[in-house]
Amino acid sequence: MRKFFNAVILIPLGVIFVVFAVANRHMVTVSLDPFNSNDPALGFTLPLFAVIIAVAILGVVAGGSATWLSQRRWRRAARHHEADAREMRAQLADLRASVAASGRRDLSPPAVTASGGYQRDKQGATL
Repeated sequence: MRKFFNAVILIPLGVIFVVFAVANRHMVTVSLDPFNSNDPALGFTLPLFAVIIAVAILGVVAGGSATWLSQRRWRRAARHHEADAREMRAQLADLRASVAASGRRDLSPPAVTASGGYQRDKQGATL
């Protein structure tokens, strides 16, 4: 199924790129000299489709990098919560092992009567 979806997306995308490249194959000069545009000190002559595709790729990379950097605190929080959960699981395993070793089955605290303690309802909730 995945190969089918890749083919449905990649084949038309490849056709679009080829048609775009054929339609925009004339040469353009990309000048990186802001002071002298007639005779640039640093410039490249490339096909127009190569310039447009390169700029699109740079835009995708810049946007992905900005998104990745802006989500740094969420990744840090996820790592912190994962470490806390791992620690709590280890504590739970230790408690279960100690309860199993002591042979005690009922883990609820003893019910305290009206003489100044906690009262519990039928489900064991504290009142």
